[in-house]
Amino acid sequence: MNARPVKHSVTLHGHRTSISLEAPFWAELRSIAQRKTLPINALVAEIDAMRGMDSGLASAIRVYVLEDLKDRLPKPD
Repeated sequence: MNARPVKHSVTLHGHRTSISLEAPFWAELRSIAQRKTLPINALVAEIDAMRGMDSGLASAIRVYVLEDLKDRLPKPD
């Protein structure tokens, strides 16, 4: 598996910006967007609006993906 970040361009607040994420995070982000029936740009804008100013957008996306995966794990009895 290639662990190097890959740049992708998204439109955020009407401006193109690039975000570097590892391929598994891009794949899972696309899956989440599809599941929520949102365009990827809309999901990234949602994540951007929720993040604090202390974290970068790529980091916020990684945490969002991780939290989404954790939320979908079976809950212990």
